[in-house]
Amino acid sequence: MSTTLTIPKLEMSMQEGTLAEWKVEDGADVAVGDVIYVLETNKTSRDIEAPAAGKLTIKAEAGETYDVGTEIGEIG
Repeated sequence: MSTTLTIPKLEMSMQEGTLAEWKVEDGADVAVGDVIYVLETNKTSRDIEAPAAGKLTIKAEAGETYDVGTEIGEIG
């Protein structure tokens, strides 16, 4: 079973976030708690950790801004 990765709502007023950087390569194996990408919101950056273990499939480009809830990848 796979886990869908979406842009999380980190603040009450957050509407969108910038996927600043993927920290792992597409197709890489990740463990729960591994930092997989950096999300920028309102001049702050946050490391986002893997919620599940498995192989990462990247579905969104770094450097782009996405609405909260947008699917950006999958761990399967």
